[in-house]
Amino acid sequence: MSTDLLKEALFAYTLRLGDSSLVLGHRLSEWCGHAPELEEDIALTNVALDLVGHARMLLTYAGELEGKGRDEDRLAYRRDVFDYRNHLLVEQPNRDFGHTIVRQFLHDAWAVELYERLCASKDATLAGIAAKAVKEVSYHVRHSGDWLVRLGDGTDVSHAKVADALGRLWPYTGEMFERDEAEQALVAAGIVPDPAGLKAAWAARVEAVLEEATLDRPADGWMQKGGRRGEHSEHLGYLLAEMQFLPRAYPDANW
Repeated sequence: MSTDLLKEALFAYTLRLGDSSLVLGHRLSEWCGHAPELEEDIALTNVALDLVGHARMLLTYAGELEGKGRDEDRLAYRRDVFDYRNHLLVEQPNRDFGHTIVRQFLHDAWAVELYERLCASKDATLAGIAAKAVKEVSYHVRHSGDWLVRLGDGTDVSHAKVADALGRLWPYTGEMFERDEAEQALVAAGIVPDPAGLKAAWAARVEAVLEEATLDRPADGWMQKGGRRGEHSEHLGYLLAEMQFLPRAYPDANW
């Protein structure tokens, strides 16, 4: 693959990571002032801020790779639903606290495996972003994992809620391990890890926590996909309508 095509592939990859972080960060921010206890209200908000910070770094780099003058704000606020490339998992609604924790843990378990490997990327900028992000996602996966155990091995009601959420969200996990031809070129160049190669480590981490939480691992069957290509659920449109309202309503405002 030529240098230009490799750069284009890296732009798409970085944009996808940035979009997933941004959307999940916004989802978590919806809990601010509504979490079941004060400490958790602060914790979820801090995780949301971490994810938005990751998104800022990734979208800034994506804009530089694209070379069309789009910065992090323009990429975040001036694209429509079909231009977003986030995983479908992260756009799923919060529903309840248990559902949020399950969604977060499934993502965190993937993110920590990804960023640990991205630290060794031959792309210095991407490796630098990963080196910062991995410290934060290492905390995120402990936090969401601890809560999943607490809820799964808690009351009958809390167990039932997270078990239901696990069944609902599991079909969205397969997309995290997909790869296309452009991404395979990045793998061959030593820039990104093979997504499929993350699955075994992710599954081992997830299964260990599920066992402690007295939850059964759902069977792998048909998996939802399409977010990587801009094919999203209806939930993302509502999320972006809220997230993008101010900069779209006042596009030339200076803050």
